Amino acid sequence: MSPLVKIRSERDRMSAVERRIADFVLDNAQLLRDYSSQQLANALGISQSSVVKFTQKLGFKGYPDLKYSVGEAIARADNGDDDEAAAQVGGETGESLAGSLWRRKSEAEEATRLINPPQTLAAVAAAIGTAGRSGKVFIIGLGEDDIPARSFALKLSLLGILTVHNFDTARMTANVSAAGPGDVLVVFSEHGNHPALGKISRYFRERRGQVISVTRHTANPLRTLADVALLVSAHDERPYIQPLLYQSALQHLLDVVFVRLCEGDDARHAQLVANLDRIQQMLEP
Repeated sequence: MSPLVKIRSERDRMSAVERRIADFVLDNAQLLRDYSSQQLANALGISQSSVVKFTQKLGFKGYPDLKYSVGEAIARADNGDDDEAAAQVGGETGESLAGSLWRRKSEAEEATRLINPPQTLAAVAAAIGTAGRSGKVFIIGLGEDDIPARSFALKLSLLGILTVHNFDTARMTANVSAAGPGDVLVVFSEHGNHPALGKISRYFRERRGQVISVTRHTANPLRTLADVALLVSAHDERPYIQPLLYQSALQHLLDVVFVRLCEGDDARHAQLVANLDRIQQMLEP
């Protein structure tokens, strides 16, 4: 795994000092070979031991090991240095812009894949699949989080899974009163700290349902409440790029869950094909 991807995937769980080191390394990857651990510490105004602990926490033997690994990753990348430099200054145009954005999305998707092990994805698919056979899947997302929530609810409906989708907390609270054992609540919340969603999740668990949270890879209340947590890692200092990386990585994560549901049950797959045919017939003149 690329050390830069590893740093990005772990950044959201780092302390404030560790995030400063991570951001410096990510923003100055090509220049890292010219910095000793003491020089890096001086540039950031921190202790050298903080730099050493940072590298060891990431699984490297020490700072020289990290520096060598970053240098190798840059050397292996095809035109990676040009794209990285363009991304840092934000001055990309044409193919350079498209290539840089594509690469950053790929890195966010890879980092997200690494922090969601196969057993977690299998647990999510199994919970939704079980609920789809004998119960209901409740789905909620507020604001921009409703966009992926609505799309995911539609995909589950195409598989013949009964979904209860809502973007209003009051209505979802009322809907949850009909939940029971075996039902699933999927809560979309990028930062995972909306109080109302936490209350709905607690209420759902009181009904003995299973809660699946979809949040950033951070310590947040909603993730703590969930039985299973899907996590998204997407970071960029540019405020207009970071949401794009988050949406891209999240969509890929949900697509993997959807494919698992399709391939894990022949009846669901047949229902998907039948529903798509019906929709196509409705659209025909």
